Amino acid sequence: MSPKPQFGLLIDYEYCTGCHTCQVACAQENNWPAGMGGIRVQEIVQALPNDKHYLTYLPFPTELCILCRPRTKKGLDPACVKHCMAGCMTFGPIDELAEKIKEKPRMVLWVPR
Repeated sequence: MSPKPQFGLLIDYEYCTGCHTCQVACAQENNWPAGMGGIRVQEIVQALPNDKHYLTYLPFPTELCILCRPRTKKGLDPACVKHCMAGCMTFGPIDELAEKIKEKPRMVLWVPR
């Protein structure tokens, strides 16, 4: 009998637009009070030459994230994945997600404890 696959969240932060929909969906799904949630979108500002700046948005799960266990037990995606407007999040077995990382470098694989 093979072991049950462990699931995780793959985030392609090259395409995150910083809309915060994942944060809102998580907070609503889990009835979190204002300021709490299982995912936060970090904004990183990089200064470039000639007074230009480059923005990177990185959705990152917090210690509160349980990957919407009640939803995923029903075969549904976590709320953050379902509602991500940029489609930059993927939920699935970590072995499959780890293979996708090889396709491009600007991805993060997150696995809950």
